[in-house]
Amino acid sequence: MTAVARTDAPDDEAALIALVTERVRRSGSSFYWAMRMMPLERRQAMYAIYAFCREVDDIVDEPGETTDKRRRLGEWRDDIVALYENRVPRLPLAAALARPIRQFDLPSEDFIAVVDGCEMDTGKGVVRPDMPTLELYCDRVACAVGRLSVRIFGDFTPRSLDVANHQGRALQLTNILRDVREDAKIGRLYLPDNLLSAHGIESADPQTVADHPAIARVCRDLGEIARGHFAEAQSAMADCSRRAMRPAAVMMAMYRDIFERLEAAHWQPPDEIHIPKVRKIWCALRHGFF
Repeated sequence: MTAVARTDAPDDEAALIALVTERVRRSGSSFYWAMRMMPLERRQAMYAIYAFCREVDDIVDEPGETTDKRRRLGEWRDDIVALYENRVPRLPLAAALARPIRQFDLPSEDFIAVVDGCEMDTGKGVVRPDMPTLELYCDRVACAVGRLSVRIFGDFTPRSLDVANHQGRALQLTNILRDVREDAKIGRLYLPDNLLSAHGIESADPQTVADHPAIARVCRDLGEIARGHFAEAQSAMADCSRRAMRPAAVMMAMYRDIFERLEAAHWQPPDEIHIPKVRKIWCALRHGFF
């Protein structure tokens, strides 16, 4: 791997750690509980990865012109390249990635994949994709994050990449199924074209699709694909270090809870699914100590 820009002067490093920790803490994400159980250096590295992911995702989700959003994503690409060319990046959150990249030998292509995945949501965005496009989207916005994460968890093996790739798809498809109505409100439709057509839904208008009488059957079929990825991830995880994969196990448990709630509702897209904080803590405790 090429050298990475050093930004580890003590005062600067402390400030960067504080920056990413606060970014993660105020996100309210389920991932926070999975990350908290990790040893300090690994936890700080994961905070930096998560802060990066939230930052590029927020660029897309916040109001603004498409050209400006793509410009800002381009700045992130430039900063990722700078890190791997031993140059100091411009963005503070990019600088926070320097130490994790060095410590855990993180590949540049996975960072770039995350940015590319976010860019897929600019402009018209992802609307009624074919299955290969949906697979690519899931790989970029979810699996790439998993591939970075398992290198930080410890005891990195090829099977841990199988966990990352299958769990990433399972979690992202669960997000898609949970957020059909919320996504429709902002003009997005991630349900694949072939499943929509199979159930007689021909519209490309997200709100029309979300309200279609056959929508639950489409979600059921996509849910079966997600179920397969959950099973593959669980099988791969059994071949990995149980201690190292605890954060992945926590996320698996939390998302299985969402998945099972969707299934119990017969796959009808919900207006909202809320996982109580106590449930998140229970998942973290269960997989952190047993």
